Amino acid sequence: MEKRIGLEYLKTKDMVFCAMFVALIATGAFIKIPVPVVPFTLQYLFTMLAGLLLGAKKGCLSVCVYIILGLAGLPVFTQGGGPGYIFQPTFGYIIGFAAGAFVTGKIAEGMGTKKAQPGFGRLLAANFTGLGIVYLFGMVYYYLICDLYLGTPIGLWPLFLYCFLLAVPGDLLLCILGAVIGKRMIPLIRSSVI
Repeated sequence: MEKRIGLEYLKTKDMVFCAMFVALIATGAFIKIPVPVVPFTLQYLFTMLAGLLLGAKKGCLSVCVYIILGLAGLPVFTQGGGPGYIFQPTFGYIIGFAAGAFVTGKIAEGMGTKKAQPGFGRLLAANFTGLGIVYLFGMVYYYLICDLYLGTPIGLWPLFLYCFLLAVPGDLLLCILGAVIGKRMIPLIRSSVI
C-alpha cells in the first residue's frame, strides 16, 4: 500500500518508520536529564536521527507530524500541547527540529548524490549543521516572543548564555552519539533488514 505525498509515494515501510519517529520524538520530550537552568531532553537526538535514517523529506515529515499533533492538543511537547504553545518562547526550537531534520538528512544523503553509505565525518557534520539550525530558529524565536509578545525583552548576552551556551554541551554529545548510531543503522534501513 502506498500513499502519494507531493510527487513521491510513501511505501508502507516508510509510513511505519515515520510513525515510529513521531513516537520517539514525543517520548524524547519526556526523557529529561536534570541539568541546572536549562531542561535537557532527548528530542534533538530523535529529530536528528529522523533526518539521518529516513532522509531529508521523510525525516522532516516525521517532525512536522509531531508538531501538528502537539498543536492539535496532544500533550507531546515538554510542557503539554495545544495551539497556544506557539506563544511559548521555546517553540522556535520545535520549529527548528523540522528544519534541522531536513538539512541533516540532505547533508547525510550527500546533497543529491546517491552514495551507498555516508562516512562518520559527514554524519557528524550533518548533525552539527542541523544543531546550528535548531539553535538559530530557537534563539531568534525566543528573542521575538519575549520582546514582541511577552513584553519582557531579553538582551543578547542573556539570550546567548541561557538559550545556547548552557544548553549546547549536551547536544554536542548527542551529535556524536547520533553519528555513531547513524553509521550503524543507515545500511540496515536502506537494505530494509529492519
